[in-house]
Amino acid sequence: MFTLFYGLYKYLFKKDEFFVLILGLDNAGKTTYLEAAKTKFTRGYKGLNPSKITTTVGQNVGAITYAGIKLSFWDLGGQEELQPLWEKYYAECHAVIYMVDSADRERMTESKEAFDRMICSDNLSGIPLLVLANKQDLQDCMGVREVKPIFNQSAELIGRRDCMVMPVSALTGAGVDEGIDWLVECIKRNSDIRPPPNHNDT
Repeated sequence: MFTLFYGLYKYLFKKDEFFVLILGLDNAGKTTYLEAAKTKFTRGYKGLNPSKITTTVGQNVGAITYAGIKLSFWDLGGQEELQPLWEKYYAECHAVIYMVDSADRERMTESKEAFDRMICSDNLSGIPLLVLANKQDLQDCMGVREVKPIFNQSAELIGRRDCMVMPVSALTGAGVDEGIDWLVECIKRNSDIRPPPNHNDT
């Protein structure tokens, strides 16, 4: 009887869990974005003060529930020496958010090179990819019209997958909702190719 009720409980209340990587160079705003997402989508969560957010060494984790699914985020350090560790997470993720510091023109080439190395991985083949041009709150930032052509140069590497470049300000929260909406839609559509873990458990 317990098994019957437990199975019914899981069917009614347990949400599919999907894992999303947040990647990009150090200081691109990955952790600030994760805090903004948790603040927007988690009732009662106030988030860290942006002035207290430090450079990630290793990973930060966070989760939100939205549109009937659970999104678990892995925010990974973006320093050059840490980037080889990203690949350890590729096979288990269901989507990638790639953060671009659109106010740092000097490192744009470096960011693009890290992006290219990432999408070359076979373990990310077909995985939805959201490129966020962050720091749109800064006056001298590059707009999406400038950022998008840079990353579109890698169209052959991106291949046939859902891919979008969107503006965002992790600091103010502007654009966070739109990005999550798009990502969830793509993850659900892609779930036949990469289903959530334990999806067939009863």
